[in-house]
Amino acid sequence: MGFFFWIFVILALFFVVRAMTGRRADRNLDDSPMRILKERYARGEIDQTEFEARKRDLTE
Repeated sequence: MGFFFWIFVILALFFVVRAMTGRRADRNLDDSPMRILKERYARGEIDQTEFEARKRDLTE
């Protein structure tokens, strides 16, 4: 009986850690200025010159 308890505890910890790290990573990607810049370039809202200039600004 004790064996199943420890298996349950380990699995629960695994899923809690996985859920916490997954959400944190997704949140960082959603607000990424570089991602937004790439999307605007892909949609044609900005040209290559403006894309490169803004990319330099973000990486400096």
